[in-house]
Amino acid sequence: MTFEAFIEHIAQNDAPDSDFSATLTSLWWDRKGDWDRAHSIAQDIPTTQGSAVHAYLHREEGVLWNADYWYRRAGRPRPEISLAAEWEALVREMLTG
Repeated sequence: MTFEAFIEHIAQNDAPDSDFSATLTSLWWDRKGDWDRAHSIAQDIPTTQGSAVHAYLHREEGVLWNADYWYRRAGRPRPEISLAAEWEALVREMLTG
């Protein structure tokens, strides 16, 4: 799936595809405006990519100490880009594997 198709899917559907990875599903719900659902999914993904999504969500929430913990778990520094740019970068990363 392309990034553009993912964005279109969000716009046209009320739920993510069942074949989306957990990280993509979390980001899908975040874009739909359901932070709580996105966070509930992300906190149960025991991978570095799951930690990156979890970190992003806490950064979006504005709880930077918690975000920084999850960025460290993901092996990444907190990015100095907009939340929108980080969301897009994460989606693109998750779409490629």
